[in-house]
Amino acid sequence: MVKTSFFKAQASSIMASSIDFISTVVMVELLKICALFAGAFGTIIGGIVNFVIGRHWVFNAKNGLVLKQVSRFVLVWMGSFALNFFGFVLMVKVLHRNYFFSKVLVSVLVGISYNYFLQEKYVFK
Repeated sequence: MVKTSFFKAQASSIMASSIDFISTVVMVELLKICALFAGAFGTIIGGIVNFVIGRHWVFNAKNGLVLKQVSRFVLVWMGSFALNFFGFVLMVKVLHRNYFFSKVLVSVLVGISYNYFLQEKYVFK
């Protein structure tokens, strides 16, 4: 049986990813910033949003030690960032795919296969 937190985590991920994607598109299309830098910065903003939503709504872990949660989240997030960034680079620079399509595809794959399980079992336990 799938836990309610899994669905909440997916909703949180959609919210954080939306902010990530909007930031990336604004930086690339309006500010003319390099897609790789914009993608990295968007991922950072999305990570912050995801932590706040995860702590307060998804896992209801407001009573946990915030410093411990932040340090664990940053560790997991660094792995997520690396997977997202290198997946994005592979898609854009090696496979020559559209940056937006690449960002969406890589984010979904990393979110489902990596982020939820580590946040549930390690960060907010």
